[in-house]
Amino acid sequence: MSNNGGRKIAPACLALLSVGLPWAVQALAEEGHRHERMPGVMEYIDRLDRPERDQDQKPAEVIEALALKPGMHVADLGAGSGYFTRRFVEAVTETGKVYVIDIEPEALKYVEDSLVHMHRSFEAEFILARPDDPKIPTESVDLVFVCNTYHHLEERAAYFRNLRASLKPGGRIAIIDFYHDERSGELGFPKRHLVARETVVEEMKDAGYGLTKEHPFLPKQYFLEFECKESEGS
Repeated sequence: MSNNGGRKIAPACLALLSVGLPWAVQALAEEGHRHERMPGVMEYIDRLDRPERDQDQKPAEVIEALALKPGMHVADLGAGSGYFTRRFVEAVTETGKVYVIDIEPEALKYVEDSLVHMHRSFEAEFILARPDDPKIPTESVDLVFVCNTYHHLEERAAYFRNLRASLKPGGRIAIIDFYHDERSGELGFPKRHLVARETVVEEMKDAGYGLTKEHPFLPKQYFLEFECKESEGS
C-alpha cells in the first residue's frame, strides 16, 4: 500500500471484467455482450458525469438509503466515471475503503485522478478483473454496489454465488438498474438487454440471497438490497 500525499491507493489487479461502463449500453446492445473494449471511453465517462444525471439518479438519497458509515468497506462494481465512487469515499472516510472495479483502465485512471483532485485522504483499490470474477478479496466488503451494471453480466446467478465469499458477515449487495418497460422512459439505447426487477430477485435467490430492502424513490430504476440467506451458510 503506497501513501500518495495522505491518499492511500492500492495497486490495480490486472485482469478483465465484462461489466462495462454502466450507461454505455448501445455499443454492446448492437454487438452483443462480447468481452471486448468499447471505443470512446472518455465520451461515455463524460455522459456518466453529466450534471443532469442527478435529477433521476438522486445520488444523495441513494447514499443516505445505503446507511454507510465511516470505516466501512464498499465495492463499486462497474464504477464507470466514479459518479458514486467519490460519494462512497466521502461516506466511509479515510478509515474505510472503496474497491473501484471496471472493465476499462482509462475509466479506473479517470476515477483515481478525480479522487486525488478531491484533496482529501482516502483508501481505494482499483481492480480490473476477469469476466467471471471481480477479484474482490475474501470477506473484505460490507457492501457491493452495482449500478446500471447488472444487465451486462453473464451467468449472473453463478457470478453472485461466487461473490458471496467477498462479503463480510452481514454484508449486502445493492443493485440499481433500469426498468425494462415504460417506467424507464427514453434511455437513448435499446432496452432488450435490460433485466426485469422480478428476474433480478429470482436470480439472486438462486445465488443464495434474499431481498431485504427495496427503495422506491428512483423514477427510472429499481433499487434492491440483498443479503445471504442464513440457511445457505457463508
